[in-house]
Parts: sequence; structure tokens; C-alpha cells
Amino acid sequence: MFRTILLGTLFAISAISPISPIPAMAADVARGEARVTTIFDHPLPSVPGKSLRGVLVEYGPGGSSPSHTHAASALITATVIEGAVRSRINDGPEIVFRVGESFVEIPGDHHGVSANASDVEPSKLLAVLVVDTDDTKLTTPDRP
Repeated sequence: MFRTILLGTLFAISAISPISPIPAMAADVARGEARVTTIFDHPLPSVPGKSLRGVLVEYGPGGSSPSHTHAASALITATVIEGAVRSRINDGPEIVFRVGESFVEIPGDHHGVSANASDVEPSKLLAVLVVDTDDTKLTTPDRP
């Protein structure tokens, strides 16, 4: 039920505040690398103090992000939009998500694995976060 409410909210917000198309990037992400780009940030008019943020995560072949946590307020849904992404949340299994598949992170989750599932093709995911508007640091790596 919560997921239905969240998705309904996201659709309603996008209807009143159109989301820009994902920007074209100037260069491909290098092998073994990752690039994170904020592509939208909108305060939620019906929820004071909360914002909806969109983050494009691009992985070059074999690329990955270090294990991390997110802002304590962050509720995240991530959808693979190119290639395939390996992910492990908390002590759950490592799962490969393909184009069109999504996963959710709730506040306090630990993202142990976030990586391109391919050593030869790039991958991308779009993460949509509901977060406290004042949160400026969205990701904290386990190690600096």
C-alpha cells in the first residue's frame, strides 16, 4: 500500500511540476568509474520541509559506487534505465536489476553493493528521493 501511495504522489507531483528530461552527458563514463548528477530538485508543495530529488547514476563498464548510506530522511526508489545494475541493501541478497526494474531504500538502509553488472557495457539508474529539503549531503560513503 505504501508503494502505491508513493507512486501516486510521484505521478501527481510530476503532473503539477513537470520533470525535465534526463540531460545528455558530454562524455561516456570511463571503465570502472561512476558519475552522479542531480537532474531535478523540487519542494513538495503539499509536504512542507520535504523535496523530491532526481539523481542520475551512470556506471562505466565495471564501474561501481562505494558502499554507503543516504541522508537519514531519504526514501528512495531507483529504476534502471540502461544496462543492468547489481545492488545489495542491508543484509539482503545481491540482486541484478535490468532496464525497467526498480528497488527501494528506506531511511536508515545501508547500500552495500551498487555496481554495473557488466564489464563491457555502461549502465544507468534514476534514483528518485523524497528527502528533507535542508539535506544537502545525500550520500555518505562507508570510508572517506
